Amino acid sequence: MTKQSIFGRISTLVKANINSLLDSAEDPQKMIDQLVRDYTNNIADAESAIAETIGNLRLLERDHQEDVQAAAEWGNKALAASRKADELRTSGNAADADKFDNLAKVALQRQISSENEARTAEPQIAAQTEIVDKLKSGLNTMKDKLGQLKNKRSELLARAKVAEAQTKVQDAVSSINVLDPTSELGRFEDKIRRQEAIAQGKAEIAASSIDAQFESLEDLGQLTEVEARLAELKAGSGKPQEALEG
Repeated sequence: MTKQSIFGRISTLVKANINSLLDSAEDPQKMIDQLVRDYTNNIADAESAIAETIGNLRLLERDHQEDVQAAAEWGNKALAASRKADELRTSGNAADADKFDNLAKVALQRQISSENEARTAEPQIAAQTEIVDKLKSGLNTMKDKLGQLKNKRSELLARAKVAEAQTKVQDAVSSINVLDPTSELGRFEDKIRRQEAIAQGKAEIAASSIDAQFESLEDLGQLTEVEARLAELKAGSGKPQEALEG
């Protein structure tokens, strides 16, 4: 896994619109869990890669500092050799003066070489410093987004628990709804209504039987009167009764 791919993933995750991803997800909870894993894993990889990049930068800075120091030291040596040559030449020792001038020239060449190396490293150090700053910023943004994801996950879990509790309450209310024909109370009420109807039917049957008995008594009374009149006819003179005048 190259550092370049890690840096690319950092850029992708930093630019990711988490809210948009969650809005378009079929299962936001699974999406959040996956994003938490992605950010956690990539943060660990990024920290390792950034640490290596920072280590390389510090080596460049150390080498640059050593070149700067070397350039200064060679400059001081060149100056010392040049002054010694001037003293010897003043004293009439031209041969030794030339030797020290040559030493000064060697020191100056090494000073120039060190300065060139230091100058060459400066843009590399500047570029690496900019990269490290951007990577640190991206890493911090990833950590912030990871925190947001974890908070979002906690929020979703809390909402899910509330929704579950509301559903249980609603189910409990529905189960005791007396208007619900499928509930226990509904069935019990229906049973009572049937028993009441049966009792009413029995009462009507009993009342009907009593009425029939009274009707039979009335019929019996009429037959008795007919028998009495027949007996009178037989016991009488046999004359027909006079018609009643209107």
